[in-house]
Amino acid sequence: MAKKVRVGFIGTGGIADYQASFLKKMADVEILAGADVSKKALETFAGKHGVPHAFADYKEMLKLKALDAVSVCTPNYLHKAPVIAALRAGKDVMVEKPMAMNAREAQAMVDAAKQARRKLVVGFQFRFSPEAQALKTCVDDGQIGKPLYARVQALRRRGIPSWGVFGRKDLQGGGALIDIGVHMIELAHYLIGSPDAVAASAAAFTYLGNKPSDVLCAWGNWDHKTYTVEDLAVGFVRFANGAVMSVESSFVAYIEQDVFNVQIMGEKGGFTYSPPKVFRDEAGLMVNVELAYVGAWESMQRKIENWIAYVRGEADTEAPGEAGVAVQKILDGLYRSAEKGKEVSIR
Repeated sequence: MAKKVRVGFIGTGGIADYQASFLKKMADVEILAGADVSKKALETFAGKHGVPHAFADYKEMLKLKALDAVSVCTPNYLHKAPVIAALRAGKDVMVEKPMAMNAREAQAMVDAAKQARRKLVVGFQFRFSPEAQALKTCVDDGQIGKPLYARVQALRRRGIPSWGVFGRKDLQGGGALIDIGVHMIELAHYLIGSPDAVAASAAAFTYLGNKPSDVLCAWGNWDHKTYTVEDLAVGFVRFANGAVMSVESSFVAYIEQDVFNVQIMGEKGGFTYSPPKVFRDEAGLMVNVELAYVGAWESMQRKIENWIAYVRGEADTEAPGEAGVAVQKILDGLYRSAEKGKEVSIR
């Protein structure tokens, strides 16, 4: 029987709890440790998942020689330091999305992984969904030809998080774009072949988050007094291979219902992610192909399984650190353009 992969968590809040629920189902994995500055979060996590080692300081956790891999589930501004520390301690690492506050931080993580000769992946789960994997097969099979245009939408009618630090730019790096827009951006970028971004143009608006609200919504009111991020961001990205991407992302858009979708248009065909449909010409006719069955696994489950298989050397990763840097460059470019009010280059 193969040696168990012993995993530790830095940050033991909601996303760590979700990851742990899948890790516990794997016979070849043990959740060995957790670290969090919040005593309550740490005790809750350790108690629920039977974690034998709990630390207030992640640096102490990293001294555990038995620890093989670490998942970093902290707020965005606390990604870089623990990721690099874990890599230098000889651990393989997965860091939740977005990879960092900016591309420089993301690149520093990739460089640290190379120097330490350890494995680094980013928690981009949408690319692991059944729909994404099926549509990627269609692209790789040449069914849509060269991808030309990607339309990205991550829009909530009323969905400003009322917990955590999602409204603080200094701790998150931004608002809707970096929190939920990143999901659809990483998915679209993956589906069109991960080309290099070269330019971005964008606009960002704050019109509700920084004001008190008496509108009934599922998540309740947020702290408008500390809200410094955008409510809505829209943009346009150019890639080195000639492809382009439009982006729409909002916490509070005046739309009929929430929309999380990607649409790809290519030289020979196109598709939508939700629902997964392919559009092409066949036998002299315009044909819409609805994918009858693409699989039924949870994307988080597949993400976790792929990470552990990668750590064990049994599979390649679908979300390497380099993919995180590429997506971060897109985010940086869009934010920089919105600040300057003009198109900017992405290097």
